[in-house]
Order: sequence, then structure tokens, then C-alpha cells
Amino acid sequence: MLRQKLQSCYFVFISFIGLLFFNLSVNANDIWVDVDTSEYTLTVMKGEAVQMEFDNISIGRFGTTYSKIKNDNKTPLGQFRIGWINNESRYYRFFGLDYPNRETAQRAYIENRITKETWHSILKATNAEQSPPQHTPLGGYIGIHGIGNGDLEVHNLFNWTNGCIALTNEQIDQLSQWLEPGVMIKIH
Repeated sequence: MLRQKLQSCYFVFISFIGLLFFNLSVNANDIWVDVDTSEYTLTVMKGEAVQMEFDNISIGRFGTTYSKIKNDNKTPLGQFRIGWINNESRYYRFFGLDYPNRETAQRAYIENRITKETWHSILKATNAEQSPPQHTPLGGYIGIHGIGNGDLEVHNLFNWTNGCIALTNEQIDQLSQWLEPGVMIKIH
């Protein structure tokens, strides 16, 4: 019981520090993306100014979580960065996130969802500014993508992804002008 209370306090503290860090790390010229999973919108921001907004995005078929695990079909909440781009994805275009990142790995290690070795492998990659391992118990290959040859009607009616954020192919074409490795993505 005491351990759970300490972990809860720790998560509140880490969340507060994360929000503080996010606010300090965004300046007036920074492009970043705000993904609102309750409103199903993706907004491109420059500092605090809206540049473009996309409605009717799709997220993981089982919603969102701060404690994502492999194959749970949930979209991870938190702050990530674009780590790589695949313009020949089966989902048309794929902007891979640096998931699992340092904060995700720290939370998972404290919650005993990953081993110390897995935690260290994620930290080693993030310290070297490389993409983190994608085959851990936390899952991987999370990103923002189009629907490829998928069914537009399904996209318009359901959350259908395995944890990614999906837009139509036309929307992803418009969004791609703003996305490059390093751009911050805030998912809430």
C-alpha cells in the first residue's frame, strides 16, 4: 500500500516536471504537434500559434494509456519526438515516434513492466539520440500515418490503429510539410 502511494506521488511529480519541461522547451519559432485524443484532433503549432488543425483522427482501437504494453492496441500518452520517416509505408507515410522514450521507460521500470536491462537499453539509445528499441514489452513502431489502401469509411467511424495516430492520406500529405525528425509531439 505504501509503495503504491509513493509510486502515485512519483508519477504526479514526474508529470508536473514533464509539463514544466515541455513549456520551457517550446519557443515562439518551434513547430510542435498537439494531439487531443478526446477531441480526435491533431493541431500543428508554432510556439503557441495554431498553424493547421486536422479533425477526425483515429487512435488505438482500445483508447489511450500512460502504461502502454506490446499488443494492447492503445495509443501512448506523453511527449515524444519524430524519430524517423518512412515515405513508402503500407500506411502511405509513416512518421515514427521515439517511443518508448526515457519517461515511458522510467515509468515502466518503476511499475515492474520491464527489466533493468530493457530500461538500460532504452536509456542508452535515447542518450545517444538514436531510435529506442522497438521490440520491447512496451511495444514499438508507434507513429503518425495515413490509411494507405485502407477503408476510409472505417477510418471515419472507428478508432482502428494498433496504437498509432492515423489521418487520411490527403491529411498526411498536408501534415508532412511540418514534420521532420526532432519535432515534438504531445499526445493527451
